Amino acid sequence: MPEKKRNPFKLKDFWGVNPAVIEKLAAQGIKTTDQMLAAGCTKLARSALASAIGLPESVILELVQLSDLARLPGVKGIRARLYYDAGITSIQKMAEWEPEALLHLTAGFVERTGFPGIPPLPKEVSSTIANARKLPKVVKV
Repeated sequence: MPEKKRNPFKLKDFWGVNPAVIEKLAAQGIKTTDQMLAAGCTKLARSALASAIGLPESVILELVQLSDLARLPGVKGIRARLYYDAGITSIQKMAEWEPEALLHLTAGFVERTGFPGIPPLPKEVSSTIANARKLPKVVKV
């Protein structure tokens, strides 16, 4: 059976990203998570991109890490932001978690911070971690 083709996820659809940053990246031809990963998968590439568009490297790294998390099925705009803000900034970090601990982390984060999303359900957490364990590492921090 052929692999299911997915639609490119647009950077502008991440929750909490400055629209001015998205515009600067779009001017460089970077509009999707796949393009962001290709343009910023290494520290050297992120540094060059940050210099080219006049943004701090930390802003580029954040979008690269959100894009990395968005490779996970079902993890897109607000869910990627929840994981990122709760401290899970990469596929590799996600793969290290156990489901019960991740449920506790995300529920506690939402409660403590008033994050505008809901914590993931147990089944979602289990499948997200399982998928993270299968995906290759693409971002070099």
